[in-house]
Amino acid sequence: MRRLRRTKALRELVRETDLSPRHLVQPMFVIAGEGVREEVPSMPGIDRFSISELVAEATELQAAGIGATILFGIPASKDEAGSGAYDPEGVVQMAVRALKEAHPELVVITDVCLCEYTSHGHCGVVRDGQVDNDLTVELLAKTAISHADAGTDVVAPSDMMDGRVGAIRSQLDDEGHPDVPIIAYSAKYASAFYGPFREAAESTPEFGDRRGYQMDPANALEGVREAKLDLAEGADVVMVKPATPYLDVIRRVKAETAAPVAAYHVSGEYSMLKAAALNGWIDERSAVLETLTAIRRAGADLVFTYYAKEAAAWL
Repeated sequence: MRRLRRTKALRELVRETDLSPRHLVQPMFVIAGEGVREEVPSMPGIDRFSISELVAEATELQAAGIGATILFGIPASKDEAGSGAYDPEGVVQMAVRALKEAHPELVVITDVCLCEYTSHGHCGVVRDGQVDNDLTVELLAKTAISHADAGTDVVAPSDMMDGRVGAIRSQLDDEGHPDVPIIAYSAKYASAFYGPFREAAESTPEFGDRRGYQMDPANALEGVREAKLDLAEGADVVMVKPATPYLDVIRRVKAETAAPVAAYHVSGEYSMLKAAALNGWIDERSAVLETLTAIRRAGADLVFTYYAKEAAAWL
């Protein structure tokens, strides 16, 4: 077996899994204001951008070979109904218009959820201490339409409400956006690895947790069922989130559905690698590329990662 490992050229000749910038999606946080670029303390190297700075950062992403980004919005104010999520002049909607005008070839994906916009931090409308599934689905569909009207290329519902993919697909089709694809966060687990994101997006729940709608980390077959349901409702891509603790789920979803699969290398995964690298405990470049290659090897067609820009430069 060692004969084909002898030189770099031979190893590359028989390599089974490739990793390139085209497989990577860079998440970006957009906030209200002008000329703002502020680092997220728990995510060294990751900033929150006002719209003008976001457009400038997109120029750098494209220069690095990254062709896609997903946007998360932090509004100037929040309320119980998360109305900033579906405001036609909301921060994400304005950011989409600015990005598509400046970078028409960049694939802009928008996160469709209410957690960044609700005063209580949950992913939907709360009634009697619980998230109301059906009312939330109506607002999610309204949010998706506002993003499509603004010019987004893809919508990505991340809320984990039942039936939201079908509602969004139907609404998009009815309101003149039949060509807008849906990347469904299908197997999104109630994970301990989301902490830094919640700081960045100011979306930590004020009470309780999200275990009533996000998935139990102990369940893998349920993730496959969720992916199949979302595909039946009209999803074009299904996602597993987080990535590295759920490589087995990525593999099962890919094998069982044969659909395009995304994996989200989440904030906690990023911050652990970054912290270890900053302390000199690991070689950052090697560890990151090994991690992203493992996610691809498990079956992910595209990888959402805060390391996208850096990894593209290394590749």
